[in-house]
Amino acid sequence: MKTFFLLLVAAFLFSQTGKACTIIVAGKKATVDGSVLNSHTDAGADCRIRVVPGQKFPKGSMAPVYYGIQRVDLPLDDNGEILGYIPQVEQTYTYFQSAYSHINEYQLCIGESTTSQRPELQVSKGEGKQIMTVEQAMIFALQRCKTAEEALTLITSLMEKYGFLPSCGPESECLTIADPEGVWVLELFSVGKDWTPESGKPGVIWAAQRVPDDEIAIIPNWSIIKEIDLSKPEQFRASSNYQQVAIENGWYSPESGQPFVWQDVYAPTPREWATNRFWLFVNTFAPSLDPIPSRRTNNPFDNLNQYIQYVEPLSVYPFSFKPERQVSVKDFMDFQRSTFSGTIYDKENDAVWYYPDKNGNMVKSKLATPFPSGETQKLMKTTRRRLVARVDGEYGMVAQLRSDLPREIGGIYWVFQDNAYTSPYLPIFTGVTHVPEVYSTYNPKEYSDNSARWAIDFVDNLLYLNWQDGKKDLDAARTPMEQSFFERNAEIEKEFIALQKKNPKKAIELLNKYTQECADTIMQTYVQLRNTLITKYTNNRMR
Repeated sequence: MKTFFLLLVAAFLFSQTGKACTIIVAGKKATVDGSVLNSHTDAGADCRIRVVPGQKFPKGSMAPVYYGIQRVDLPLDDNGEILGYIPQVEQTYTYFQSAYSHINEYQLCIGESTTSQRPELQVSKGEGKQIMTVEQAMIFALQRCKTAEEALTLITSLMEKYGFLPSCGPESECLTIADPEGVWVLELFSVGKDWTPESGKPGVIWAAQRVPDDEIAIIPNWSIIKEIDLSKPEQFRASSNYQQVAIENGWYSPESGQPFVWQDVYAPTPREWATNRFWLFVNTFAPSLDPIPSRRTNNPFDNLNQYIQYVEPLSVYPFSFKPERQVSVKDFMDFQRSTFSGTIYDKENDAVWYYPDKNGNMVKSKLATPFPSGETQKLMKTTRRRLVARVDGEYGMVAQLRSDLPREIGGIYWVFQDNAYTSPYLPIFTGVTHVPEVYSTYNPKEYSDNSARWAIDFVDNLLYLNWQDGKKDLDAARTPMEQSFFERNAEIEKEFIALQKKNPKKAIELLNKYTQECADTIMQTYVQLRNTLITKYTNNRMR
């Protein structure tokens, strides 16, 4: 009973503090252009993107380990409290920093998704000797590594030596570590409150599995690694204690004759906010593999019908699978914007939005939105089911990693801020040395006309005046703009290659200038969209 209570408390804390990030990834043979794709939605509070140049340090220097990297209330150059130090390297690489820093100049890219773990393993700052958060380990990897293999080795060694300190929850974490050749999924569980560096024991429990090049995978805030075969190091890695901790706690017995299934042993009872995203991902990209009867429906009452809903075991979903068609960057963007339209989870089609017109026919309110506020949910008695896109999404990205181009343009860091549903994606090539100011400016306590986040949030809020018509205005403004980015990217790549041979410095300036042009276009488009929405749907017109 006590364990059950702790699991409920953990679930509540996660729902209140976790950012509920969704990661989807694709190997290079699963994509239309041969790129590796990595992604991350609903990242931490500090959505400000800025370039941190590579630096040289004297031999014997020490690097601070910070707690507070995700905080948006600190200045850009303030990473928070120093918990300790580790040896510094003599040369670091340029990377893009934010709450969860994603990518560096060598196209090394890391996505993050907070996952649930057993309450016996949980630890918060001050309860143990652990000092290494995932966001800090991600920065160290981006500063010091060029490949996913190098980053996997570094992150796990840092976690083992200095102890994994959860900073979201206190829950476990999953990282997707990618480069132009492939993707590793790394899952990290903490070791509780009693660990010390002097114990000689690893300060983390971890396992990693490589995504096959022709497959795709999703991490919806839940563990996805199942059986582990360490005789195949090209596919699996794990900490020395990956089974022992479970045996010592009575969660697994070798004498049982049952296989050791990582997901079953370390992850608690699954929640619907994870299983619904597992299902949507499979149903979207490989519907013939869908393991359960369809959850698709246009009936606004089906979200209330328990007889057509299923609570499936996680074992029905594979670690990864082959998509039924090769996927693209646009496919990933569309999935990140998903609101479960046309399914039992579709909050925009909830029965509460319908009312009878003068002829007695049921019509949907123009106010119907997939993102009802907390107060609206209470007033209308509608559900709180979690979507992929979120109105409080902070920021996110899709990373396009390509080995057939110079590294400066091989990687494209497609960034969105605020809600993926309403936000545009800004393309940033990995050779960029300066991020437009509007994407590094944001104070949640003070509106600014010089902030992309505020410009997007303004539009997002105005949509609530008439969501059903306003979303059409959004699509009409954003779709051609993003299409122009895709088309112009290809031209920039050709211009860069030609210019790099003659003047590498000017080639980088080309990338910086292009990023600024895209940011300017986004700001102009969203200011105009803001004006359109308030003019068309102002509540001063009572009718």
